[in-house]
Amino acid sequence: MKDYLKIGKATELEGGDKRLYRFFEILPGFLSWGTLLGLIILSYLKPVWVAYFIILFDIYWLLLVLYLGVHLIVSFSRMQKHRKMDWLSKCKDLEAGNIDDLPSNSLARKGVSYKDVRHLIIIPFVLEGYDILKATFQAIIDDPFDEKQMIVVLASEGRAGNKAQETAKRIEQEFAGYFDRFLITVHPDGIEGEIKGKGANQAWAAKEVKEKIIEKEGYNEDDLLVSVFDSDTVVYSGYFACLTYLFLTVPDPYRASYQPIPLYHNNIWEVPFFSRVAASSNTFWQMMQQIRVEKLATYSSHSMTWKALLDVGFWSTSMVSEDSRIFWHCFCYYNGNYRVVPMYFPISMDSIEVENTWTTLKGLYKQQRRWGWGVENLPYLFFNAIKRWKNIPKAKFLGRIWVQIHGFHSWATNALIIALIGWMPLILGGDNFKATVLSGNLPVVTRTLMTLAMSGLLLSAIMSTLLMPPKPKKFGFFKRVLILLEWLLLPLSIVIFGTFPAIDSQTRLMLGKYMGFLVTPKGKSGEYETKEINAAD
Repeated sequence: MKDYLKIGKATELEGGDKRLYRFFEILPGFLSWGTLLGLIILSYLKPVWVAYFIILFDIYWLLLVLYLGVHLIVSFSRMQKHRKMDWLSKCKDLEAGNIDDLPSNSLARKGVSYKDVRHLIIIPFVLEGYDILKATFQAIIDDPFDEKQMIVVLASEGRAGNKAQETAKRIEQEFAGYFDRFLITVHPDGIEGEIKGKGANQAWAAKEVKEKIIEKEGYNEDDLLVSVFDSDTVVYSGYFACLTYLFLTVPDPYRASYQPIPLYHNNIWEVPFFSRVAASSNTFWQMMQQIRVEKLATYSSHSMTWKALLDVGFWSTSMVSEDSRIFWHCFCYYNGNYRVVPMYFPISMDSIEVENTWTTLKGLYKQQRRWGWGVENLPYLFFNAIKRWKNIPKAKFLGRIWVQIHGFHSWATNALIIALIGWMPLILGGDNFKATVLSGNLPVVTRTLMTLAMSGLLLSAIMSTLLMPPKPKKFGFFKRVLILLEWLLLPLSIVIFGTFPAIDSQTRLMLGKYMGFLVTPKGKSGEYETKEINAAD
């Protein structure tokens, strides 16, 4: 029987399976374009219908903004509380036997100590510079958790050549001695069936660790946690103790991934305003998702157990969105008995910034399009739900599928409905519609509701200010004021760097124009040339 859990795209299947998978690849783009074009056509044919729909949609949007605003405030409060906790002391409390209120199937209840837990940290990189990697490693050794409980892998790409190896060796010379084990891996280029992407590099690195360290030296695989960090990931002090504590105290810890909150603060003061607003918006979305655990999937830098990785055969080597695919792979493999545990603990990464404004604009758009390419997980989830229908909890799978459809559809359509299509009945409705009372009231009602919805923009501005790291001395007070005013451009940013990339990705999937992995450039100097390798070529 074919292993459908390793399918990446319709072209990997044949016959009826290929047609079915292809149908699900077409579906997201078809729904998004159908909604947008359908509303435009109906604005001409049935403008009254569309006008009522727009009013109801604006009410829905206002309620959604208020609802998500509450989630954002709660998540922010929890993150601030968790940052202040002494997680290492909490781990030591478990060691002392303070476990009475823990679930019966937690590891602490079974006598596992935080001293037993080992952390495998995999850091894939291509040609990121020494300074970027140094900041990542410095943050790890500054964390109070014992580095001798860590195995660190610097996963390089063979195609990056000698420059990458020189950087890796320099990092090894400076930091290797801190850790229990340190390994540099070199992922060969041109392996059949792989795309040039992060997932293939991670999978190669994990297999090297398995062969050269874990099996050879007899590590206990049950006590091994794996964290995959982007090369620019800077952990906040307490991250590994927090992760360890959760691993020891949550029920059924092997059927879970652990997701921190990504903050793009490494260079947040220096980047152009559009990059800063887009980065902060993404942070807020991830913070809100932490509250809605039924919607949460792994994203970017995250952690999971070695046991789960072994069960599913490591990361996909043919997918762009490997960070979320590993969750869906586990979710399907365990027939729905897999989840993401929210950490409410921050990590920091770079906001995109290249050598000039225009290049940064293009880089930001391509980064958002790559994130939008996560829609490739939707046909995967649909297809595997059908193939495993007899063995899965149907309500849970259907709920997850609905969340994904709704999420990607909203991403591609909501902003355009508000910004553009809401006015189509007035433009296309003709004289008969313009003569109605509804025609006169539509702009007033829409403007009033959207003005109320602007409370979400105000909340975002306030929250971004509270989250910002200390202002560098080279910036004056005016810089802080300017950053607040930048949020007035959020509606435009959502359309350009939200809706358009989402539609772009869904259209490409609908047409079978599969994307390759786009390496996001790190650092203003543009240390390496960004190249997108199209898997269809």
